[in-house]
Amino acid sequence: MAWKRKFSGGVLAVVGYMLSPLSWWNDLFVNVPLALVFAWVVSFFYRPAFQWCVILGYWLTNVLGFVLMQKGGERIFSKEGKPYSRWALLRDMGISLLYTGLIVVLVKLEILKPIKNYFEGK
Repeated sequence: MAWKRKFSGGVLAVVGYMLSPLSWWNDLFVNVPLALVFAWVVSFFYRPAFQWCVILGYWLTNVLGFVLMQKGGERIFSKEGKPYSRWALLRDMGISLLYTGLIVVLVKLEILKPIKNYFEGK
């Protein structure tokens, strides 16, 4: 049914928007917390991986946001789904790399760090 396709596309697009870097507030409330949780879980098992996991987690949430927005829009506006193009993926990855630079700076300045370090004063 058309309304089910449009509704599911709308849900995908909204979730994608929440994860994408297109909303000015999402990094503080969505992407960085998700990246930190990802890094905390990985660094629980291998502590030196924290820095790279924050960066990877943040980057993956941004790319996932763009992919979900693309797929949601396709479901809303077309009758058949098109494959996610290579060009769209490269564009989304490039934008995410720019935002990744910001996360690298925050980790290097130790504004973002393993959760134990917040309480130990390190």
